[in-house]
Amino acid sequence: MFELTPHFETYNELLDYLEKVGVLKTKIIKEAFKKFDRKDFLPEEVKEFAYYDSPIPVGEEVGQTSSQPYVTAFLIELLQPKEGNKILEVGFGSGWTTAILAELVGEKGKIFAFEIDEKIFNLGKQNLERYNFLEKGRVILILGDGSKGLKEESPFDRILVSAFSPEIPNEFLEQLKDGGILVIPDFEGIWQVIKEKGDLIKNYHPGYVFGPLRTTSK
Repeated sequence: MFELTPHFETYNELLDYLEKVGVLKTKIIKEAFKKFDRKDFLPEEVKEFAYYDSPIPVGEEVGQTSSQPYVTAFLIELLQPKEGNKILEVGFGSGWTTAILAELVGEKGKIFAFEIDEKIFNLGKQNLERYNFLEKGRVILILGDGSKGLKEESPFDRILVSAFSPEIPNEFLEQLKDGGILVIPDFEGIWQVIKEKGDLIKNYHPGYVFGPLRTTSK
């Protein structure tokens, strides 16, 4: 299935690889990754592929995957979550990224995480229930359309969108706190948008492919 993909015997070997190739750079982020084995967030039938550096299907539709570990590390490094941050995550999938983010924001932080697909929502919720993030209110899971953000809980220190949008929705920019960071893919790469004193500093990283940002809007 993934014969040409780098793969490893253990989770720590996978993380060492991500550090060696230069994508996992920040010590505190690597420490957060270490606490949440990717295998624990995958459906039983694909757990054997947990330590492959590849996206793994977790849903019935094309693009419904647990993201490639390289990409997950890259997204979180771009986002640079800090202790106490309030984060909006759109498309939490299996919950692996959500758990890492929740660890990084700590007890004073909060994650509002959307998932539009009910089956995947239930998978992610079941995975995250193994930890105390939901019970303590550090993570709030929302079944529904996150393509317009969550105005009533804004502004956010960080916004992470795990699906591509052809344009950066204004709602995300409006809901981003001054000094905040938005990370969102388009068709062929990933935007990092930093809001500084009302100005937007945009950095583009080409060469990444994501599934589409789904919406219930007609």
